[in-house]
Parts: sequence; structure tokens; C-alpha cells
Amino acid sequence: MVVLAASVTSKSGKALVSRQFVDMSRIRIEGLLAAFPKLIGSGKQHTYVETENVRYVYQPMEGIYLLLVTNKQSNILEDLDTLRLLSKVVPEFSASLDEEGICKHAFELIFAFDEVISLGHKENVTVAQVRQYCEMESHEERLHKLVLQSKINETKDVMKRKANEIDKSKIERGKLEKGGYSSLQSMSSMGSMGSIGRMDNSFSNDMGISSGNTFGGSSGFGLTSDVDSFSTKSKGRPAASVAAPAKGMGMKLGKSQRTNQFLESLKAEGEMIVEDVGPSTNPTRPAAQPLTDPITFTAEEKLNVTLKRDGGLSNFDVQGTLSLQILNQDDGFIHVQIESASNPEIKFKTHPNINKELFSNENILGSKDPNRPFPAGQSGDGLGLLKWRMQSKDESAVPLTINCWPSVSGNETYVSIEYEASSMFDLQNVVISVPLPALREAPNVRQVDGEWRFDSRNAMLEWTILLIDNSNRSGSMEFVVPPADTSVFFPISVRFSATSTFSSMKVASIVPLKGGAPPKYSQRTQLVTESYQVV
Repeated sequence: MVVLAASVTSKSGKALVSRQFVDMSRIRIEGLLAAFPKLIGSGKQHTYVETENVRYVYQPMEGIYLLLVTNKQSNILEDLDTLRLLSKVVPEFSASLDEEGICKHAFELIFAFDEVISLGHKENVTVAQVRQYCEMESHEERLHKLVLQSKINETKDVMKRKANEIDKSKIERGKLEKGGYSSLQSMSSMGSMGSIGRMDNSFSNDMGISSGNTFGGSSGFGLTSDVDSFSTKSKGRPAASVAAPAKGMGMKLGKSQRTNQFLESLKAEGEMIVEDVGPSTNPTRPAAQPLTDPITFTAEEKLNVTLKRDGGLSNFDVQGTLSLQILNQDDGFIHVQIESASNPEIKFKTHPNINKELFSNENILGSKDPNRPFPAGQSGDGLGLLKWRMQSKDESAVPLTINCWPSVSGNETYVSIEYEASSMFDLQNVVISVPLPALREAPNVRQVDGEWRFDSRNAMLEWTILLIDNSNRSGSMEFVVPPADTSVFFPISVRFSATSTFSSMKVASIVPLKGGAPPKYSQRTQLVTESYQVV
């Protein structure tokens, strides 16, 4: 198989990111990419197009196409495998799969493509290895960054000292100017008074009268000196207050520098640091999206599961809630027709103000008093209309099972972990956390389906799979650690989410009680884990 080029193309045919892997002219590559939008058609199930010379293998990803241009002699199965790997790599380096996000991370995507494909041939790598290779740093680069940062800090210190010196010089200059004016005024006063005193002494001596030290202790001299000193102090005080914030700012800079050093040490230990610029929010719960429709329904199920390490189920509990949020009070006069799976293990419980007979007979949620609408402007999760609970001892109801096989061999412990997901749900953002006590260095991961991260601060190995669907219902991971007791790797914690629920709860329709067209509504469905462990 030979891959001629890889590209991320918009739906309009614009090549956002392209990388060629064989010796071809730029004009030919641009011609092949420009011809691609004209070859694809609507309604086709396959994702490849062949021409006389090349084969286009592509995959739609939201508003873009991920495209491989190969020769016609290449193996189509290997092409699809390469395309599947690239489809997992692209979201790793670009959070938003649109034209703006792809162009923003163009260089990172090109480097990642180079790690996956070399000289037209696919490399035997995983997504975690691609990210690791792209993030590798050299000792020289790290040393250069440290030297550069030290120069920046030294320059900041010099600037701060110069600013303090300038402020002090301004204050001293102001004092000297005021003090010089006062001293000149005092000297002129003393000179005039001295001349008057000499005249008076001569006059007194001529008259035979001793004048003493009359003008030396006069109130006029003392008053002039006090006024000048008061003027100098009052005018000098604002300058001192201006210089005071510079000292406080220096203290703040020192504190921020120490804080940055502390955060860097936490990052070096593997701690995830999130720098927020806005008001703090609860990190354990995602921020709710603003409501745009007049009526919004949210069906949420929280899953509590406890699995045994040797097989079997200890606890399986699902608690669900159907909540309602209304923007305008006029839209509250409604009846809600719902649909759910016919499972006898699911027990429903309505809100006290809901007509229970209407719900039992017709699966309609309505108020007991028809003249009383559903309240509007509910904050948070909205108004809970219906709750349900499901408990089971059947292990087949578990959406995800985890098997951990630790074994000690000599001076090493080999740990093999595998997961098996049922076909009921497509699981998103799956994180399997394995405790590794008394281990400060990352384990030797031999094989992993997905990604892994070692949290040295909490001594935890996190195995992450972004999406589990029909293409990867099972997966495994193997790592090696120093000799340890097999029980230290438990309990294993799991968290994930899904857009489907056990009850299949959904709103079928809305019936307005006052007639007219039914208001527009939207519904959200999610399954989240509250406690999911293997003990």
C-alpha cells in the first residue's frame, strides 16, 4: 500500500490541511484534491472513489472530510485501517471539527500525519503513541527554555528596580524643589530681619537701651517656618502615596511567580491543572447549555454498579429523572405524552402534583388542576416530573465489564486488563482508573487499546477510550510494575456517559390545553455513572 497524500477537506472542497508522502509535484496534489468534491455523490454508502490513476478513500467528520489519496494497487482494507486511525488522531489535536479549528491546529495535524504514515506506508502505532511522539521534548530545548525564562525574570527584576529608583528620584526632586523655595524664602526673611535688628541695635545703643534678642524669637519668623514646613509636607505626601503601589505590585509579582512555580511542580507530578479565567464552576458537572427552545425536557439516568473482581454482580441500580424547563408561563398549559421501554423491572414515581391516573392509563403527564400550568423559569435541572428506578441481579444488564488479571513473575508484576461492552449503548469518554499504590514512576505499558495517563500524585493509572461502539466492543491493556500484591490493583473505578438510557424515555408529543399549535420543544437524553467499581 502506498498513500500518496492525506488531507482534511471542507464540505465545499477547500483543502484545510494536506500532506504528501511521496515525490509528487504540488500542482498534481492540488489537482487531485480539487477533483475530489466533483467525484463524490450524494446517497452513496461506500466511502471510496476510484479514477484511472488513484483511489480516494474518505470519511465524513461533521463539517469536514478526512481524505486519503492512494494508488489503485493498494489494499483497500489497509487503506480503511489507516483512515480509521487518522479519524481518531484528528480529534486529539483539534477539539472542534470545523474549518476554524482545523486551520488553527494545522501544524499539529501535519506532524501527527507524519507519525502515522511514513513514505507512503502506515506505521504500526496507536493514538497514544502518536500523541507521545508529538509531545516529546529534548534536553537541549528544555535547557534553552529555562535559560530564556531566567533572562525574562532577570529583565523583569531590573525593570522593577529601575521603576523604584525613578519613583524615589521624583520624590526627592519634589522635596528639594519645595525645600529650596522655603529655604530661600526663610533666608530672605532672616536677611531682612537681620538688617532691621542691626538698625535697631545701633539705634538702641545710641539711646543707651539694651534691645536684647527681640526679633530672633519673634512670632513672625516662627510662623513663616511652620507654614513652609506644612506646605512642604502636604505637597510631598501624594508623591509618597504614588510610590506605595509599586512596592505592593512587587509583592504581588513575587507571589504570582511563586504560585507559577508551585503549579509547575504539580504539573510535573502529573496533576491536571486547569487555569480558569472566569468564575469558578463545579468541575464534576458540565455547565448546562443555555436554553433556546420554549420547552426543554431532560431525561437523565445515573448508574450505580459494583462488580466482583472474580466475576458476578454485587449491585446494579439505575435512578432516572425526567425534568421540564419552560421559558414562558403561557406555554405551561400542556399535557406531555411520553414513551418508554416496557420493562417490568423499572418502577415509576410521579410528582405529587401530577395526575397519577392519567399517567397510569395513558402515559400522559399532566397537572391535577387543569387551570394550574407547569411553572416557568425553573433554574438548575428544572422541574422534576417523573422519577424511576431499576434494580437487577442479571449481569447481562451491565453495559461494561472489566476483567483484571495481575500475575507476579520474578521481580515484576504483569497486569492485563480487558473490557467488554454490550451492544446496548455506545459509550463516550470512558476512563478506567487502576490504583497503583507506592508507585511514583509511570508503569511500563506494553500494549493499550486507547490512551493512558499516569497520575503520580494520586498513584493512579487512567486508561481512556474516547468512544466504544461496534468497532471496538472489546479492548485490552497490559503493563508491568514492580512486584506487588494482586489486591492492590482494586477497586477499579470506571466513568463514562451515553446518549441512550435503559428506560428509553422520550417525549412523543405535547398537547396544548388551550388549543392552537403545540409549542416547539427539545429533549436531551444522557446516561452517566455515579459510582461504577470493580471490587
